Amino acid sequence: MVIRESSAIWKGNLAKGTGTMRLGSGAYEGVYTNASRFEEGPGTNPEELVGAAHAGCFSMFLAALLSKAGHVPTSIATTAKVHLGDGPRITLIELSTVGDVPGMDEKTFIKIAEEAKKGCPVSQALAAVDISLAARLV
Repeated sequence: MVIRESSAIWKGNLAKGTGTMRLGSGAYEGVYTNASRFEEGPGTNPEELVGAAHAGCFSMFLAALLSKAGHVPTSIATTAKVHLGDGPRITLIELSTVGDVPGMDEKTFIKIAEEAKKGCPVSQALAAVDISLAARLV
C-alpha cells in the first residue's frame, strides 16, 4: 500500500489569517488566504490542489485504459475546474481533456474517457460531487 502525505498550517482567524500548504514530497509549498480561496487574491487554495490532483489522476488513468486497449497515447492534456459554492461546498468539477492518440477514433476515445472519469481513484474519492467531462482528440 502506498501512503502519501501533505500538510497545512493556518494561523489566525478566517478573514485575516494566513496559511501554507505543503506536499509531503516537498515539490510544492504555497501560501493560502481567505482572499485566495473565496475571492481572487494571490496564493493558492485547496480547490486548486484538488483540481490538479484530479486532472493528474484522470490523465494517468486514461492513458492506462487507452494503452490496455492497444492505443498508447502520445499525450493527454486535462484541466479540472473546481466550483466552490455556498456552504462552502465543492459543487461541480468540470474535466476537459484532449488526447493525441494515433489510430483512435473520437467515439472510442470518448467512451474510454468516460470509463476513466468513473474509475480514477480521485474521481472515486470525490463521488459525492458532480463531475462532468468534455473529451476530444487533436
